[in-house]
Amino acid sequence: MTELLEPRSLREALAMMRRDALTPIAGCTDIYVGLHFGTLSAKRFINLWDLKELRGIKLKGDVLVLGALTTYSELIESRLVNRRLPMLVAASREVGGPQIQNRGTIGGNIANASPAGDSLPVLAVAEASIVLKSADGARRIAFNDFYTGYRKTVMRPDELITALEIPPVEGRQWFWKVGTRAAQAISKVVMAAVRSERTRIALGSVAPTVVRLPKTEAAIGISVEKAQRALREEIKPIDDIRSTAVYRLRVACNLLARFWRETS
Repeated sequence: MTELLEPRSLREALAMMRRDALTPIAGCTDIYVGLHFGTLSAKRFINLWDLKELRGIKLKGDVLVLGALTTYSELIESRLVNRRLPMLVAASREVGGPQIQNRGTIGGNIANASPAGDSLPVLAVAEASIVLKSADGARRIAFNDFYTGYRKTVMRPDELITALEIPPVEGRQWFWKVGTRAAQAISKVVMAAVRSERTRIALGSVAPTVVRLPKTEAAIGISVEKAQRALREEIKPIDDIRSTAVYRLRVACNLLARFWRETS
């Protein structure tokens, strides 16, 4: 039997999470797929969609704060996000079609923990922090410390993602996704990068989690060829139904060269 709880406030939601084993839902863009195909084991859900405390885009000092329920459409339309983090806007435009963009949330993309999540390489190179809350209080986790393995995170069962905090990003931002089609496709390889005195590069769909590439970042200032050699050592793509490891490795090296050329 499936059960759905409807909290009226974040405080009530956190109390429910503390008492019971619940699966949080909001946009449901992945949950509904699992329910449709019968692959979802969860039976007890908590609906967060109406919690206003989890919405909003604002500046707190010089830090960009995104509520966990911020949708991709809201990110695309936000002047603040366009000014501060255009690579996140570019990633948001690649998420499904308008229907998915209207329902899918940034917090859901993070919590889903898929290495193919379009926003995740952006958040990795932006060095975002994830705000987690439970009935006992809040804690902040550096985005690059959040994932521990394939679809595994440091989040406790009684915690919810409530917001993202993103410091100013200095340098030229860049994003690119390669999929089967030009739109509404899961990524074969997705890259985000920032070119600056401290160049940052991250890739999705090439490892069990989204990955930052410190050796590649260090080598890119010397030469693209040296950076590509470092890249081949840092990622371990696999063969799956969407692509092959050989193809992913070749595409990743090509994207690295394209990033450096287009931001010169």
